[in-house]
Amino acid sequence: MTQAWWLNPCKPVDTDAVENAAARQQQLTKPAGSLGQLESVAVQLAGLQGRIKPNLDQVWIAIFAGDHGVVAEGVSAFPQEVTGQMLLNFVSGGAAISVLARQLGAQLEVVDLGTVTPSLNLPGVRHLNIGPGTANFAKGPAMTQAQGELALQGGRDSALRAKAAGAQLFIGGEMGIGNTTAASALACALLDCPVAHLTGPGTGLNAEGVSHKAQVIERALALHAAQRGDALQTLFNLGGFEIAALVGAYLACAQEGVAVLVDGFICTVAALVAVRLNPACREWLLFGHRGAEPGHRHVLETLGAEPLLELGLRLGEGSGAALAVPLLRLACDLHGQMATFAEAAVADRPA
Repeated sequence: MTQAWWLNPCKPVDTDAVENAAARQQQLTKPAGSLGQLESVAVQLAGLQGRIKPNLDQVWIAIFAGDHGVVAEGVSAFPQEVTGQMLLNFVSGGAAISVLARQLGAQLEVVDLGTVTPSLNLPGVRHLNIGPGTANFAKGPAMTQAQGELALQGGRDSALRAKAAGAQLFIGGEMGIGNTTAASALACALLDCPVAHLTGPGTGLNAEGVSHKAQVIERALALHAAQRGDALQTLFNLGGFEIAALVGAYLACAQEGVAVLVDGFICTVAALVAVRLNPACREWLLFGHRGAEPGHRHVLETLGAEPLLELGLRLGEGSGAALAVPLLRLACDLHGQMATFAEAAVADRPA
């Protein structure tokens, strides 16, 4: 194995900035706690940015794409070709995340880890060509150790580019037909949770399709049961290239000191893997939304996460996290621009 960079220490949170930001919140012209979660995220961002008044002018969105061999088991309502087709849609500006990135003034990067579409060469897409999608994890490991480490590094490289560009917030998105199956399998293995609790319709399966998907996951979990206690090997056995890239990106952001806003079910499972590998990264993760996929709520609860939105979303692409960015920006503006009781000459609460 190469140097396990993902185990390197994460950047410590600035506890002085947290204390000073929390003290500022107590002085703003409002009842203490009256802005609820907007107060706590502003204080959290202060600690991550090391300043009393944080801001989120520079947002980096990276979409990681990869195909999945388990699609051969009939677990998706869409054909695999859609993965490659959506890559073109991302860089052409027609996808939901493309619209959101434009509206937010965010940098959008598209990284293709490995799709089944032969010799895909799209301007504006970083093609890493780790493999033509993963192998069918119902019959063997999804990826080799070498492929898994390349995928982790692909995510890390994106995080390093975000850091170099001055990003204050990193959003990872994903695209890959079949990846809710991979995410559900990963979550079941890591949480030792019944498959039925964490398996949903993904991109639109009916009840019969969901039942079949659950049976495929059951078989895969039995096949790879011996390595269930090893989070990294479980990722390589059951995950996707894009899920591994998300894990790498989250860990690198925590190591480099860039706050992360986690998207939906698949991204939250990647966050769970990252926390299992390097628990200190948890402090660097904020959560955008609670999606419609049934397993999402369970994984969020395991991580002790309190998402900003709940809109019944199930698109992926980083879209739910992107939708939460204006709320985070407003939280920072309220925190930084509201007057204190002293500045406004407003009577504070009685002693």
